[in-house]
Amino acid sequence: MLPQPIAARLKQETDVIAERHESVSVLFADLVDFTEHAMAMPAEDLVALLDRIFTAFDHRAGTEHLEKIKTIGDAYMLAGGVPEARSGHAQAVARTALGMREDVASIASATGQTWLALRIGIDTGPAVGGVIGRSKFSYDLWGDTVNTASRMQAHALPGQIHITARLAAALGDGFVIRPRGRTTVKSKGVMDTFLLEAERHGVLGDTRASQPWRG
Repeated sequence: MLPQPIAARLKQETDVIAERHESVSVLFADLVDFTEHAMAMPAEDLVALLDRIFTAFDHRAGTEHLEKIKTIGDAYMLAGGVPEARSGHAQAVARTALGMREDVASIASATGQTWLALRIGIDTGPAVGGVIGRSKFSYDLWGDTVNTASRMQAHALPGQIHITARLAAALGDGFVIRPRGRTTVKSKGVMDTFLLEAERHGVLGDTRASQPWRG
Protein backbone atom coordinates (compact mmCIF):
# COMPACT_ATOMS: atom_id res chain seq x y z
CA MET A 1 0.00 0.00 0.00
CA LEU A 2 1.30 3.42 -0.94
CA PRO A 3 0.26 6.91 0.21
CA GLN A 4 -1.21 8.87 -2.69
CA PRO A 5 1.59 11.49 -2.77
CA ILE A 6 4.20 8.71 -2.85
CA ALA A 7 2.37 6.84 -5.62
CA ALA A 8 2.31 10.05 -7.67
CA ARG A 9 6.06 10.52 -7.21
CA LEU A 10 6.79 6.95 -8.29
CA LYS A 11 5.16 7.68 -11.64
CA GLN A 12 7.58 10.56 -12.22
CA GLU A 13 10.80 9.54 -10.46
CA THR A 14 13.19 6.63 -10.82
CA ASP A 15 15.42 7.50 -7.86
CA VAL A 16 15.04 5.99 -4.42
CA ILE A 17 12.28 7.73 -2.46
CA ALA A 18 13.42 8.33 1.11
CA GLU A 19 12.76 11.26 3.42
CA ARG A 20 13.54 12.18 6.99
CA HIS A 21 10.53 13.44 8.92
CA GLU A 22 11.31 15.49 12.01
CA SER A 23 7.96 14.98 13.71
CA VAL A 24 5.69 11.97 13.28
CA SER A 25 3.49 9.90 15.58
CA VAL A 26 3.56 6.12 15.20
CA LEU A 27 0.99 3.63 16.51
CA PHE A 28 1.20 -0.14 16.79
CA ALA A 29 -1.88 -2.15 17.74
CA ASP A 30 -2.05 -5.87 18.50
CA LEU A 31 -4.99 -8.17 19.15
CA VAL A 32 -4.05 -9.98 22.36
CA ASP A 33 -3.74 -13.79 22.06
CA PHE A 34 -5.45 -13.65 18.67
CA THR A 35 -3.30 -16.41 17.16
CA GLU A 36 -4.20 -18.82 19.94
CA HIS A 37 -7.93 -18.23 19.53
CA ALA A 38 -7.69 -18.16 15.73
CA MET A 39 -6.51 -21.76 15.68
CA ALA A 40 -9.93 -22.85 16.91
CA MET A 41 -11.90 -20.75 14.40
CA PRO A 42 -13.04 -21.74 10.91
CA ALA A 43 -10.94 -19.96 8.28
CA GLU A 44 -13.87 -17.95 6.92
CA ASP A 45 -14.86 -16.75 10.40
CA LEU A 46 -11.27 -15.77 11.17
CA VAL A 47 -10.85 -13.71 8.02
CA ALA A 48 -14.29 -12.12 8.43
CA LEU A 49 -13.48 -11.07 12.00
CA LEU A 50 -10.10 -9.59 11.08
CA ASP A 51 -11.65 -7.82 8.11
CA ARG A 52 -14.33 -6.28 10.31
CA ILE A 53 -11.77 -5.07 12.84
CA PHE A 54 -9.26 -3.71 10.34
CA THR A 55 -11.99 -2.05 8.27
CA ALA A 56 -13.03 -0.18 11.41
CA PHE A 57 -9.40 0.81 12.01
CA ASP A 58 -9.06 1.97 8.40
CA HIS A 59 -12.13 4.14 8.85
CA ARG A 60 -10.61 5.70 11.97
CA ALA A 61 -7.34 6.41 10.19
CA GLY A 62 -9.11 7.93 7.21
CA THR A 63 -11.29 10.16 9.37
CA GLU A 64 -8.20 11.60 11.06
CA HIS A 65 -6.18 11.79 7.81
CA LEU A 66 -3.59 9.33 9.10
CA GLU A 67 -1.55 6.89 7.06
CA LYS A 68 -2.05 3.16 7.41
CA ILE A 69 1.44 1.73 7.04
CA LYS A 70 0.83 -2.03 7.14
CA THR A 71 -0.79 -5.01 8.78
CA ILE A 72 1.14 -8.11 9.81
CA GLY A 73 -1.10 -10.95 10.90
CA ASP A 74 -3.26 -9.45 13.66
CA ALA A 75 -1.02 -6.38 14.13
CA TYR A 76 -1.81 -2.95 12.68
CA MET A 77 0.52 0.03 12.18
CA LEU A 78 -0.39 3.60 11.32
CA ALA A 79 1.29 7.00 11.49
CA GLY A 80 0.52 10.70 11.45
CA GLY A 81 2.72 13.39 9.93
CA VAL A 82 3.73 11.26 6.92
CA PRO A 83 4.29 11.33 4.04
CA GLU A 84 3.58 15.05 4.34
CA ALA A 85 4.16 17.14 7.46
CA ARG A 86 1.08 18.27 9.36
CA SER A 87 0.23 19.79 12.71
CA GLY A 88 -1.82 17.98 15.32
CA HIS A 89 -0.73 14.48 14.34
CA ALA A 90 -0.12 13.44 17.96
CA GLN A 91 -3.68 14.36 18.92
CA ALA A 92 -5.07 12.67 15.80
CA VAL A 93 -3.25 9.43 16.57
CA ALA A 94 -4.36 9.56 20.21
CA ARG A 95 -8.01 10.00 19.19
CA THR A 96 -7.66 7.14 16.74
CA ALA A 97 -6.19 4.87 19.41
CA LEU A 98 -9.10 5.55 21.74
CA GLY A 99 -11.53 4.89 18.90
CA MET A 100 -9.80 1.64 17.95
CA ARG A 101 -10.14 0.40 21.51
CA GLU A 102 -13.85 1.24 21.44
CA ASP A 103 -14.26 -0.52 18.10
CA VAL A 104 -12.72 -3.76 19.36
CA ALA A 105 -14.90 -3.71 22.47
CA SER A 106 -17.99 -3.11 20.32
CA ILE A 107 -17.10 -5.90 17.87
CA ALA A 108 -16.34 -8.30 20.73
CA SER A 109 -19.80 -7.66 22.17
CA ALA A 110 -21.57 -7.90 18.81
CA THR A 111 -19.89 -11.15 17.75
CA GLY A 112 -19.74 -12.89 21.12
CA GLN A 113 -15.95 -13.07 20.88
CA THR A 114 -15.57 -11.77 24.42
CA TRP A 115 -11.86 -12.70 24.53
CA LEU A 116 -11.06 -9.95 22.02
CA ALA A 117 -8.79 -7.29 23.50
CA LEU A 118 -6.46 -4.71 22.01
CA ARG A 119 -3.19 -3.33 23.23
CA ILE A 120 -1.64 -0.23 21.68
CA GLY A 121 1.71 1.53 21.81
CA ILE A 122 2.44 5.06 20.56
CA ASP A 123 5.49 7.31 20.33
CA THR A 124 6.21 10.60 18.60
CA GLY A 125 9.46 11.96 17.19
CA PRO A 126 11.63 11.77 14.05
CA ALA A 127 11.56 8.90 11.56
CA VAL A 128 12.68 8.00 8.07
CA GLY A 129 10.05 7.12 5.50
CA GLY A 130 10.64 5.53 2.13
CA VAL A 131 9.66 3.06 -0.54
CA ILE A 132 11.23 -0.38 -0.84
CA GLY A 133 10.79 -2.98 -3.55
CA ARG A 134 10.92 -2.95 -7.34
CA SER A 135 8.06 -5.05 -8.69
CA LYS A 136 5.92 -4.66 -5.57
CA PHE A 137 6.31 -1.35 -3.78
CA SER A 138 5.89 -0.83 -0.06
CA TYR A 139 6.02 2.39 1.96
CA ASP A 140 7.46 1.99 5.44
CA LEU A 141 8.97 3.89 8.36
CA TRP A 142 12.19 3.30 10.28
CA GLY A 143 13.97 4.75 13.28
CA ASP A 144 13.93 5.02 17.04
CA THR A 145 10.39 6.42 17.16
CA VAL A 146 9.08 3.38 15.28
CA ASN A 147 11.00 0.94 17.45
CA THR A 148 9.89 2.65 20.65
CA ALA A 149 6.22 2.65 19.62
CA SER A 150 6.52 -1.08 18.97
CA ARG A 151 8.08 -1.59 22.40
CA MET A 152 5.26 0.38 24.04
CA GLN A 153 2.75 -1.98 22.44
CA ALA A 154 4.70 -5.04 23.54
CA HIS A 155 4.73 -3.84 27.16
CA ALA A 156 1.04 -2.86 27.23
CA LEU A 157 -1.53 -4.95 29.04
CA PRO A 158 -4.82 -5.91 27.32
CA GLY A 159 -6.96 -2.82 26.87
CA GLN A 160 -4.11 -0.39 27.52
CA ILE A 161 -2.85 2.44 25.32
CA HIS A 162 0.78 2.68 26.41
CA ILE A 163 2.58 5.89 25.45
CA THR A 164 5.95 7.55 25.91
CA ALA A 165 6.71 10.66 27.92
CA ARG A 166 7.27 12.68 24.77
CA LEU A 167 3.86 11.75 23.39
CA ALA A 168 2.27 12.61 26.73
CA ALA A 169 3.97 16.01 26.57
CA ALA A 170 2.83 16.56 22.97
CA LEU A 171 -0.80 15.81 23.88
CA GLY A 172 -0.90 18.43 26.63
CA ASP A 173 -4.11 18.96 28.59
CA GLY A 174 -6.48 17.66 25.93
CA PHE A 175 -6.36 14.07 27.12
CA VAL A 176 -6.63 12.11 30.36
CA ILE A 177 -3.20 10.55 30.91
CA ARG A 178 -1.89 8.78 33.98
CA PRO A 179 1.63 7.63 34.82
CA ARG A 180 2.28 3.94 34.44
CA GLY A 181 5.60 4.20 36.24
CA ARG A 182 9.07 3.14 35.25
CA THR A 183 9.22 0.44 32.61
CA THR A 184 12.30 -1.50 31.53
CA VAL A 185 12.20 -1.47 27.74
CA LYS A 186 14.38 -3.61 25.47
CA SER A 187 17.17 -1.59 23.83
CA LYS A 188 15.97 1.53 25.67
CA GLY A 189 16.58 0.82 29.35
CA VAL A 190 14.30 2.20 32.04
CA MET A 191 11.67 4.67 30.78
CA ASP A 192 8.92 6.68 32.44
CA THR A 193 5.81 5.71 30.50
CA PHE A 194 2.14 6.63 30.61
CA LEU A 195 -1.34 5.32 29.85
CA LEU A 196 -3.75 7.20 27.62
CA GLU A 197 -7.22 6.91 29.15
CA ALA A 198 -9.60 9.31 27.40
CA GLU A 199 -10.01 12.63 25.64
CA ARG A 200 -11.07 15.70 27.58
CA HIS A 201 -13.99 16.72 25.38
CA GLY A 202 -14.45 19.95 27.28
CA VAL A 203 -10.99 20.98 26.13
CA LEU A 204 -10.96 19.80 22.54
CA GLY A 205 -14.68 19.52 21.90
CA ASP A 206 -14.25 16.39 19.79
CA THR A 207 -16.38 13.28 20.39
CA ARG A 208 -15.22 11.18 17.47
CA ALA A 209 -13.19 8.71 19.52
CA SER A 210 -16.18 7.80 21.69
CA GLN A 211 -18.33 6.74 18.74
CA PRO A 212 -17.78 3.07 17.77
CA TRP A 213 -17.77 2.67 14.02
CA ARG A 214 -20.68 0.72 12.62
CA GLY A 215 -19.46 -1.16 9.58
